[in-house]
Amino acid sequence: MIDFDRLRRWPDVEAPDLVAHDATDRLLLDTAEEALVGHPDRVAVVGDRYGALALGVAELVGPHPIRSHQDSRSGELALEANTARLGSPAVVVSHPLDATLVEGARVVVLQLPRGLDALDEIAALVARHAHPEVVVFAGGRVKHMSTAMNDVLGRHFAEVRAGLARQKSRVVTASGPIRAGASVWPRTERHGDLLVVAHGAAFAGASIDIGTRALLAALDDGPFRRGPSTDDDSTPPSWSVDGGLAVDLGCGTGVLATAWARARPDWRVVATDQSWAAVSSASATAAANGLGDRVEVRRDDAGASLPDGSADVVLLNPPFHVGATVHAGIAHKLFDAAARILAPGGELWCVWNSHLAYRAALERTVGPTRQVVRTPKFTVTVSTRRRG
Repeated sequence: MIDFDRLRRWPDVEAPDLVAHDATDRLLLDTAEEALVGHPDRVAVVGDRYGALALGVAELVGPHPIRSHQDSRSGELALEANTARLGSPAVVVSHPLDATLVEGARVVVLQLPRGLDALDEIAALVARHAHPEVVVFAGGRVKHMSTAMNDVLGRHFAEVRAGLARQKSRVVTASGPIRAGASVWPRTERHGDLLVVAHGAAFAGASIDIGTRALLAALDDGPFRRGPSTDDDSTPPSWSVDGGLAVDLGCGTGVLATAWARARPDWRVVATDQSWAAVSSASATAAANGLGDRVEVRRDDAGASLPDGSADVVLLNPPFHVGATVHAGIAHKLFDAAARILAPGGELWCVWNSHLAYRAALERTVGPTRQVVRTPKFTVTVSTRRRG
């Protein structure tokens, strides 16, 4: 069995209270071992976080390629790094969440997602495209599991059985796929003149979360073009209506990017997120609103593909959790990214839960920061990138 203690989360956020594996990974591998050995060439791993599942499966199935879907780009990079760190011969092929991932699969090993919609999309895909005798081993921490998850699996599989808990983890086994009609994913919802398209794992689904609404309202009042440069960091830049480059960092379903592109046709817009569900949703949202040629969507880790100093405006609604753990690390990682990609004098428009008090961090990382809107729940700030 692999040395779990050598696994790391890097390049994702690392901290003493954040782990690269847990008891669910071990329980899944132990529960699925017989099925994996019996069908080593027809295996798919879904929801692996940092490589514990894929590398563990590889030890059981030998030299056979393993199909894998990780929603997180940083998770894919961590799997690559951990494969090298352990010197594993595993051959793991990354797939989008589509038929190629599970076509003909006899065994699917699944880390249960947090949301029921995400689980529904995965279960429907497996039931529709995997082998008729597929067995799904779905595991999670007991505190994050609910009987509603069994109900979701029961819509797509004839038999759903919950195993015994071990070290606060449990595995649910599903078999007998129910072949349904056309997929209901992604889903679309209209909000005024804006259509939002969302895959199951996208934050807020096809709705618009209240933080994004607060930032959109604040942006409606802003003139957004960097003007003549000045060496005085304390003076906000002047702006004109001419176009520039706006980046929706951690774009989710692409609401901010799409709204910006629609309201400001002279601007270039890039939407970026590390989540497969997010970028697939953002691309679909832009296309549904007739802006597919105006919004460029990229899947990368914290805007890593964007050049230094290339953006005039960055829009950010950062998450306040890492997986199921409330943690500010991902927000600070995105603040660092915004500081890197902003041109001198460019602006970061950010919305955050007021109790998190991010202003000092924004001042330190990006530059002079002023409050635009504050309510008991949300604060919108604009930070001007320092020059020099």
